[in-house]
Amino acid sequence: MGALFPIIIVLLAGVGLAVQPPTNAALAKASGSVWLASLVSFAMGTAVLFAIWAAVDRTMPSTLRGTPWWAWLGGLYGACFVAALAYATPRLGLASAVTLAVGSQIVTALVLDRFGLLGLTAQPISLARIGGVLLVIAGVVLVRAG
Repeated sequence: MGALFPIIIVLLAGVGLAVQPPTNAALAKASGSVWLASLVSFAMGTAVLFAIWAAVDRTMPSTLRGTPWWAWLGGLYGACFVAALAYATPRLGLASAVTLAVGSQIVTALVLDRFGLLGLTAQPISLARIGGVLLVIAGVVLVRAG
């Protein structure tokens, strides 16, 4: 079960990422604002995370002292992602928007891995990894063309 549980969690997270853009796009359409829809999305997420933290973890915020400056930017990236996909999904279609996002995530992940950026352990770039990235990019192109 060692590697299976994290794989299942990531697969479920992927389902959530696929369902989130049309959900937020519907909220943006109803409200007339991508920004309000994104704010509501983050408010809901914040409330859920606060409840889980309060019930399960309760690590004190003082433990965040000494955190690198860039570690505080995760919410910024998330907000931009949510707003970008809420905007792009009705214009590009869900499959195109998601494959473009996944393609850019994988290329960025390869670079971050290679150089050990943002606290990651450096991972070599192999022909198999490059091939995988090229296949994903080809998938993006095919989905967009279809």
